[in-house]
Amino acid sequence: MAGPESDEWHRPLRIGISARLMHDPPPELGFRKKRLQYLEQSIAHWIIRHGALAFMVPAVDAESARVERAVPISCYVDVFDGLVLQGGADVAPSSYGQQPIDARWQGDPVRDRYELALIREFLAQRKPVIGICRGCQLLNVAFGGTLYQDIATQVPHAKAHVDNDLYDDLYHEVTLVPGSALDALYPAERTLRVTSIHHQAIDRLGEGLQVEARSSEDGIVEAVKWAGPSYARGLQWHPEFHADRETLLASAPVMLDFLNACAQRRRETTGARVQSAV
Repeated sequence: MAGPESDEWHRPLRIGISARLMHDPPPELGFRKKRLQYLEQSIAHWIIRHGALAFMVPAVDAESARVERAVPISCYVDVFDGLVLQGGADVAPSSYGQQPIDARWQGDPVRDRYELALIREFLAQRKPVIGICRGCQLLNVAFGGTLYQDIATQVPHAKAHVDNDLYDDLYHEVTLVPGSALDALYPAERTLRVTSIHHQAIDRLGEGLQVEARSSEDGIVEAVKWAGPSYARGLQWHPEFHADRETLLASAPVMLDFLNACAQRRRETTGARVQSAV
């Protein structure tokens, strides 16, 4: 007869998605003076399309301390198999020990604290993490790295990596680092064109991170992977926006690689629980 361990082995993977935060919603939304937490549907669909379940992980901060005491963040991580960090607002310079060089680039320290806590707990439990755009940058910060607060200002030779009018119709070419794990996922790819929706980027690389891809034209870091004991990868582009766009780098290989790592970690932890019960 199948028991709880058997059910655990066969259930779909549960993937947590970090929330985007809207601190001051427009009045027409009907949430006056309330903070909204939300996700963009493409990132959920990117996960669901490959057979996993997608769940948004609610943010808890100092203003919700009673909630945090009631349900520690480790309880959320316990029930998920992996974490996807959404894109969105700038990472706050204060999160990597700098002052804003322009008032427009103060970022969102509230969201930083929430997502950094998630990253650290997932890695502590050795559960896979993948960061998209802002998520890639925040992974770098989590490992002690820094960012360019504004590419155009601090890397004047760089091409434009963001266009507010074109948004996800702005593309550029990336070059994969030969021999990297990401390179192995795309052995037959000829088109390495990706979306570009960011004005910040990795500057000093975080400890233990390895560059997997760079912008072909200007060398800006476009993908990183941690060399440590757990799976952690960051992609500066938005693979969730690449679905059904044949001219862009396929989004399936990186998601399937992430989900395979999640499944492997679940097998390890489930096996350990079974052994301890014997």
